[in-house]
Amino acid sequence: MKKIKYYFNTNTLRYEKLVTPLRVKLLRFFTFIAAALFTAFIIVSLAFRFIPSPGLKLAQMRYAKMRQNYEALAEQSQKLQQEMSFLEKRDNQVYRSIFEANPLPDSARAKLTEQKSEFDKIAAINDEELGNELAKTLNNISARIKYQYASYNEIEKLIKNQSAKLASIPAIQPVSNRDLDRIASGFGMRIDPVYGTPKMHKGLDFTAPQGTPIYATGDGVVTTAGFDRGGFGNHVIINNGYGYETLFGHMVRIKVHAGERVKRGEVIGWVGSTGKSTGPHCHYEVHINGREVDPVYFFYNDLTPEQFDRILKIASTGSAKSLD
Repeated sequence: MKKIKYYFNTNTLRYEKLVTPLRVKLLRFFTFIAAALFTAFIIVSLAFRFIPSPGLKLAQMRYAKMRQNYEALAEQSQKLQQEMSFLEKRDNQVYRSIFEANPLPDSARAKLTEQKSEFDKIAAINDEELGNELAKTLNNISARIKYQYASYNEIEKLIKNQSAKLASIPAIQPVSNRDLDRIASGFGMRIDPVYGTPKMHKGLDFTAPQGTPIYATGDGVVTTAGFDRGGFGNHVIINNGYGYETLFGHMVRIKVHAGERVKRGEVIGWVGSTGKSTGPHCHYEVHINGREVDPVYFFYNDLTPEQFDRILKIASTGSAKSLD
């Protein structure tokens, strides 16, 4: 029930009904609305100042995530730069020591990677897209580094294999021959000293006093070490690997045994005249894939160019009769 208000009229000395004019009602209403709006404005201002909005919270979360991503990318980029520097150093060393070519300068590498189109592309994208592009680029570099590591590891294996091959190839004379006067018979058709008939002489004959050391001419494994009734007498055959094989005949005594691994320059026996021989000497053969070749072309490790030219002449103009 609506309350009715009265007031005492001093003029009429009577209580009369209180009637509020319309303008007063309107004034009170608008005053209330203004006060409410002002209060709401203050509350909202304080709320926005001290309480973050959902949009601001989302923006802050995205910023924190982007910052975390950038820090991770920066750390990864630093690691990749260190690995790339290491690879470039190895690359330069490979060029310098293996191929004997000038490595690509660092300035040239920088020019090749700094393409203008890439900078224009980066300038046109926002921070989030830039982070994604950087992540893709770094992942690509990581994959390339792994591939490059595998490539260099393969090169190292090839280099080690090449070193082993170079050590295995026959490259020195089987007996000490500094004066180049011990080659008595060369490779080719010679007169058999026993039967007096032409016969293919498949090696070189080195004359030397009995007991002179005989050396392995390349690294390898001894496959035969014993007496041969077919003519070589006490002889040694070494499998040098990579298709190479060397034979040493007519020894007075053998030092090595079958299955033993020997190194180039290691003594494997001593000069003698066992088997079909007319005097103390070392019969030396080089085989490639089972085929006999002239051993004179495998003395490059202990001869100068002048000595090599001289020994070629000695081997080609030596005695027409072999010693075995």
